[in-house]
Amino acid sequence: MALDWEQQQQRELQKRLAYEALLASCCHYDGILTVLSQHRPYFESLPSIRRLQESMVIIPLPNVRSREVVEVGGKKEICDRICSLPCDIALMVCDPEWQIKTGIEIVLFIQRPREDFSDLVYRWRQTQVALGQGVEWLMPREHRHLLAEGNAEPYPLFVVFTSSTPDAYDASDRIIHGLTGAKLPVATQMLAEVLFNE
Repeated sequence: MALDWEQQQQRELQKRLAYEALLASCCHYDGILTVLSQHRPYFESLPSIRRLQESMVIIPLPNVRSREVVEVGGKKEICDRICSLPCDIALMVCDPEWQIKTGIEIVLFIQRPREDFSDLVYRWRQTQVALGQGVEWLMPREHRHLLAEGNAEPYPLFVVFTSSTPDAYDASDRIIHGLTGAKLPVATQMLAEVLFNE
């Protein structure tokens, strides 16, 4: 029984490290490109593979600013509200010539440890609600000159970890089955590969 508990703890640590390694990898152009290449429509939306740094803006664990009308003492006032989105990466596709956003915004959801199908889809639904009112992305300093309004419908991409030796705690088959049934795009990453590349 203790061995099973130890194996479970080891597996949880492995999943946590894989999540962190992939999140860090996707903060770099080659890492995000590897994930996007698994979903052809998103990969083909990039204007230039040779000029990746000018073709996309990567925002890890993104924040957005929205304007809300609040009533204070019988008066209506507009105030800014900053909130964190529940996605792991936001990717703004840009025109490398004009240095403007093309309107394509991809939000990446990397499977977190102990996360199942409903958890991933719920994060996507929360992101849709947050972005549905029209927001301003809080851009990295070097990209603040770009028009940061998020008025386009975001495109989701889900990354699910798979294992060559699935166990009783592995939900990857169920998650992939659910996402494909819901017509949501999915990419996969082998646990061992992510940790080995780290």
